[in-house]
Amino acid sequence: MSMEFIEYPDREMLALFLASKLAGQLSQHLRVSDGASLCVPGGTTPAPVFEMLSASELDWSRVTVMLNDERWVDGQNPRSNSRLLHQHLLRDKAQAARYLDLYTGDATPEEAVPALTEAVAPHLPITVLLLGMGNDMHTASLFPAASETVLALAPDAPPVMAIRSVKDEPRLTLTASALRGAIHTHLLITGADKREALERAQKLDPTEAPIREFLSDITVHWAE
Repeated sequence: MSMEFIEYPDREMLALFLASKLAGQLSQHLRVSDGASLCVPGGTTPAPVFEMLSASELDWSRVTVMLNDERWVDGQNPRSNSRLLHQHLLRDKAQAARYLDLYTGDATPEEAVPALTEAVAPHLPITVLLLGMGNDMHTASLFPAASETVLALAPDAPPVMAIRSVKDEPRLTLTASALRGAIHTHLLITGADKREALERAQKLDPTEAPIREFLSDITVHWAE
């Protein structure tokens, strides 16, 4: 149980290798299980990985895809993580995957929590988890020094939680209890700033650097 750090010569090599690794782990799990779950971050950094992954030969109809977190906006909104996911991952062969949308259309994320808790439960533990990280060392919608993060890091936290302590739209995030139990965990980061932030995070408490919560058993993929 330790952190493995893989440095790539460039981002294209990273995307190729990581897509192949994720597909391999899903495929391996499907040999011994009826279904598999893939949980991924939003944002633009993973887009090249998603595009390569979407062409992978595996039984996508038995894979459930969900996001680490989502802004409380509908899927047509330019700020929707779901929109990016449909553009880059849920296409080609991966179009056959089952998508568990964290945005339910309820008026508030709080109202969506009970139904989503029920919907997410059958897909835990997550088979393959890909995380991202901000320069502030946040991951999913777990932000440093936010009161909600303390609750979301608690061992007895429900698997999904509404998050309000952000400047923009409210969000819904998977909590540490759902994310931590994943069978395979990967972190994708690029650039010198993120590498430096990751080194800083290793010396801090998870409430100050939420990514720290997941670094004991993880493969980090980094390119400049």
